Amino acid sequence: MYETTRYLAAGDHALVMEFGNEIADAINQKIRAMSLAIEQENIQGISELVPTYRSMMIHYDPLMISGENLTRQLRRLEQQLADIQLPPPRVTVIPTLYGGEYGPDLATVAGHNQLTETAVIEKHTSREYLIYMLGFTPGFPYLGGMDPAIATPRLATPRTKIKGGSVGIAGSQTGIYSIDSPGGWQLIGWTPVPLYDPEAATPILLKAGNYVKFEAITQADYEAMKPQLQNRTYTCREYPFTPGGDGHA
Repeated sequence: MYETTRYLAAGDHALVMEFGNEIADAINQKIRAMSLAIEQENIQGISELVPTYRSMMIHYDPLMISGENLTRQLRRLEQQLADIQLPPPRVTVIPTLYGGEYGPDLATVAGHNQLTETAVIEKHTSREYLIYMLGFTPGFPYLGGMDPAIATPRLATPRTKIKGGSVGIAGSQTGIYSIDSPGGWQLIGWTPVPLYDPEAATPILLKAGNYVKFEAITQADYEAMKPQLQNRTYTCREYPFTPGGDGHA
């Protein structure tokens, strides 16, 4: 984390607050605290906040507030972050079918790391992953905390279409494709739970600052879930996140 946050102009309608130069929990907490502080302050002229791994872009209307005035107010809020209470994070359990037609690159990930496919699944399901941010497509979670023992480079040639719900690995990251889209991640599984449903009361399932826990399921488990998935009554199991916990509840 930088000793002093960098304020960078991004054209005449946006400002970037850059907090550091790495992916780290402490930086993520500061970004979330700053987002909450801005929302609570209700600064007139701000239209959108876009948090990332290490920065946040603030879109604003220059006819309502100048960049200089906005920067001044943001610096003031930044000095008050110790008073911001972030909501306790929760863990969303994502049921996942691994391997076979659902995870065509599972064997590649296993071979690259000299592991069995079963070992890859065990390592992938053993962690609680911090949701650093959502992006790329609506509801796509960028997750931190993957076991480095299953890290695998992206595909040399990206696929032109990946099925929404596909669970992948790219380098030291893991994530879930929220909708059908192109992509170059190594696909190890698939979840039938929609991460983005524009017709739902809450269209996006996950929230930055919470956690994801993958849970391996069987084809029989999936068939049993289908009726609830089809009538939109299925809900993922959740539990409070406990730092240093064992990932179970």
